[in-house]
Amino acid sequence: MEGKRYAVLLCAEDSEYVQKKYGGYFGVFLGMLSEADEMWDVYRVAFGEFPRDDVIESYDGFVITGSCNDAHGNDPWICKLIILLKKLDAMKKKILGICFGHQILGRALGGKTGRAISGWDIGVTTIHFTSTKMFSSLKIPTPMSVIECHQDEIRELPPRAEVVAWSDKTGIEIFRCGNHIMGIQGHPEYNKDILHHLIARLAARNAIEHSFAEEVKVNLVGKEPDSVAWRKLCTNFLKGRL
Repeated sequence: MEGKRYAVLLCAEDSEYVQKKYGGYFGVFLGMLSEADEMWDVYRVAFGEFPRDDVIESYDGFVITGSCNDAHGNDPWICKLIILLKKLDAMKKKILGICFGHQILGRALGGKTGRAISGWDIGVTTIHFTSTKMFSSLKIPTPMSVIECHQDEIRELPPRAEVVAWSDKTGIEIFRCGNHIMGIQGHPEYNKDILHHLIARLAARNAIEHSFAEEVKVNLVGKEPDSVAWRKLCTNFLKGRL
């Protein structure tokens, strides 16, 4: 029997560091999500590379990555991505959105996104589930810790969606829409090495204050994300085992 097929819709440009050490963000996602006998493809949608209509049907699921772009922006590729996501939703394809991917999913489904009211959230954040029944079969810890790095958020939930988790800074940390769509504001695919590299890049281009970057690094000491639990949650959702 032929293995299942998945696609990563890459919304970010790989840094030289992540490319060299992890095989780019595609490699990072493969490390978290891929299992035996599966086929994985990558489409660099931020550079205009999209799956053709005639191959969309062949995929069992899609993953939308983070990005340094704003989900509330109207860049041509973002508008094209929204059209694709609406199409995938109508086809009931499994879609997992991460950070920017979470936000753009929310927008495509009729929600509203924008700058986070509480400002940047960078570090290891504790999230709380609205109900533990949904993931009880996974035997994962509740609450859970996840790496965050975002300055935008979903401000208004899409009409058909439900909030699955929240944190002190973000009201919609995870949402679901039916059984086929899930958005996660944090970065379950990141480790602290990737986050430290990202903090340095943000500070170098003055996207964040250097003093804030140092404060974040100090706050990271002794904190770890629940990476194993996140892998379990994300793979089981994407593969239809939840």
